[in-house]
Amino acid sequence: MPTFFGDCRLKEKISLWPIIFVTYEWHSKHKEMDKLYSYFDQRYGEIPHPVDNKNCGPIITISRQTGCDAVLTARKLVERLNREYSTTKWHWVDKQILIEAAKELKTDSARVRSYLEGSEFSGLSDMINAISGDYISNARIRKAISRVVISICQTGYAVLVGRGGVAITRQLEKALHIRLVAPFYWRVENIIRKRKFGIEEAEEFVVDTDEKRHNLILNFLDKKPLNIDYLFDATINRSSYSVDQLADIILDLYKKRISAIKDGLVSGGKGLNKIYG
Repeated sequence: MPTFFGDCRLKEKISLWPIIFVTYEWHSKHKEMDKLYSYFDQRYGEIPHPVDNKNCGPIITISRQTGCDAVLTARKLVERLNREYSTTKWHWVDKQILIEAAKELKTDSARVRSYLEGSEFSGLSDMINAISGDYISNARIRKAISRVVISICQTGYAVLVGRGGVAITRQLEKALHIRLVAPFYWRVENIIRKRKFGIEEAEEFVVDTDEKRHNLILNFLDKKPLNIDYLFDATINRSSYSVDQLADIILDLYKKRISAIKDGLVSGGKGLNKIYG
């Protein structure tokens, strides 16, 4: 005869069975569902059209290792670009890509953010979205982000910070692609100062975020190279310069880059693939 506590444990196990069963069924079907959505994205998605490379841009992309102050640099750079060319056209773009992609997909920006940050929704969240008809595959998110970035490039005069921008725009002619790097512990100390993290938390944050940003760039490339250095026109050590100096250096590189393209000294794109919007 079961004891009171034994009986309670038995009832608890029995009451959990429907949840365990549903969760198991969901996870087993989730992979197949993702494959199905990916198939329809590729088979019946909007037919891409080549972007007019000559009329896109100018743009500057800034990719960075974690803790290299890319947003601050972008802001300073935009100020210098507008002053240099006596205009107000130049602007910097970061989270706007996320917001516009979410609007296009008619979903919450959290879903797009989870893709950009390399995180995954829980099985329960995916299950709720699927039941409500709101399930959106990674392929659709990737396509929406690409379209938003390309639309920004068609208008031009934008400094794109991260978000896989260098991979999406790698074939644009009037473009400069910058990467900011710095020694690991220089970046850790910078994160500690700005986020008030402890050293172990800062180390973990830097390593984890670096990996996610690297993987995001790879996700927007048709082929996965062992090394992505070829995507960048210049790699700059953030620890060697102030933010103001970085903005000055990038502005100078941009002027030289555009001048060389106009004179036919260099081509714009990197790799063999065309850009599609």
